[in-house]
Amino acid sequence: MYIGLVLIVLGVLFLLKNLGVITGNFWDVLWPLIIVVAGISMLFGRKKQHRD
Repeated sequence: MYIGLVLIVLGVLFLLKNLGVITGNFWDVLWPLIIVVAGISMLFGRKKQHRD
């Protein structure tokens, strides 16, 4: 489910880099986004209900 979101974000970042909106090193922008997406997936992954 989250792989689609990751691909969309990567595509947008590559597009902004090609258009010149993002300058400098691409990884300076990408690594914080990876951490945020990983954190969000951890938060939503814990909402599963456990049956007793």
